[in-house]
Formats: sequence, structure tokens, C-alpha cells
Amino acid sequence: MAIDKHSALKRTILFKELDENTLSALAERAIEQRFDKDEVLFVAGEEALGLYVIVGGAVRAFRVTSDGREQVIHIERSGATIAEVPVFDGGSYPSTAAAEEATITLFIAKRDVRQLVIEHPEIALAALKVLAGRLRQCAELVEALSLREVGQRLARFLVAEARRTYTSPNNKIAIELRQTNQQIASLIGSVREVVSRAFARLQHQGLILVEGRKITIPDLPALEAFATSSDSINPS
Repeated sequence: MAIDKHSALKRTILFKELDENTLSALAERAIEQRFDKDEVLFVAGEEALGLYVIVGGAVRAFRVTSDGREQVIHIERSGATIAEVPVFDGGSYPSTAAAEEATITLFIAKRDVRQLVIEHPEIALAALKVLAGRLRQCAELVEALSLREVGQRLARFLVAEARRTYTSPNNKIAIELRQTNQQIASLIGSVREVVSRAFARLQHQGLILVEGRKITIPDLPALEAFATSSDSINPS
């Protein structure tokens, strides 16, 4: 089934302010691409040819560590764009990107994006907002990996999932995890076995209740306080 490229572009931060005629012209140049789960969109270090608009599914951006593990930098879902940085700075792709699940994207060539910025300066302001968000994500990731122990990183992940799932969460909420422990480990900079033990410790502390992939959080503020507490900061 053909996708509505115009509507897909309209949902993004980068292109939502464009007039209808410009959006339609951009939609004509956008190339629809489909990826299976774990199929790679691009590899870190490759020449950046353009950016991707995620129409459906999800894409994870990651780097491979020296010991061969994936460290996920961020995951983007429908309505987001990915690979904006190299399009604007002229460099190579800074990370590898792969489909987190079956995913549909629109590929827009770098030359088309740059021409749009010249013709529509408002895109530059939207790009600054997107790139500032990327910078904030990276800063938070560096802090978590360098200062927080795995239990705190897991708690931070669960709080983020709760807030993403519930726009106005109550103190007690339940979430269904879509990720395996291995995938969560990649997100928080650990390994599956350590993440499994961290789940057990959080449950022992009464901060969560684990029932398979269903996680009940009895007191969300308490879990958030644990995630940000300086008492458990990793001294190494």
C-alpha cells in the first residue's frame, strides 16, 4: 500500500511549517524505503547522502563498543527524522542506524534538504531544535554511563517508558516492555545478565513489580528519585 508522503512530512519537526506546495514538491522527491527488523539503513563513517523521515516503525542509532557490544544512542519512531547532523555539517554518518522493527522511511537527498533551507530559513530554526535535542540526549547518556550504576540507569529507562506511555501518569502505573533484556542492556550500556539482576534488585527494594514483561511501578516519583539520587552514583 502506498503511503501518504505529504502527511508523513507534515508530522515532522523539520518540515511541518512548510507551505502545502513546497511540501508536495518535497514529497515528490522523497524516496519510500522499507526495512525489516535489524536491517541497516547506514553505517557509521559512511558518506552521508541524506536524511530519513520515519513513517512507521522505529530506528535505533548506535555505535559498536571495543568489546563488540552495541551502545544505543537513541531510538526514533514515527514522525521523527534521523541523520540530520551529517546533512547539515557535511560529515559522515556519526552512528550506525538499523530498524528496531519493520520500518517504513522516506529518504530525502542532502542536496534537496540544503536547497530547502536556503529557500525556507524557518527549516534552519526547526533543525536547531532537533539538533539541540540530540545534544541533550547525548549529554544525558554520557552522564548516565559515567556516573550512574546499572540499577539507576534501568530505573531511568523505566521512568522514561512510563512517561512516554502515559501522558499524565499516576503514581502507580503498569507498562508492557516491548524490549528484551538484551535490548535494554544495549540502551543503558550494560549486558543482559547485569540488567536481569538489576530488575531483581529494584523489585526487592519495592520500586517495581515484575510479572514477565509487565512492570508495575507502585510509586513513580520514588523510582525517579532513585534514578537521579547521588547516593548510588558510581564512584569509578
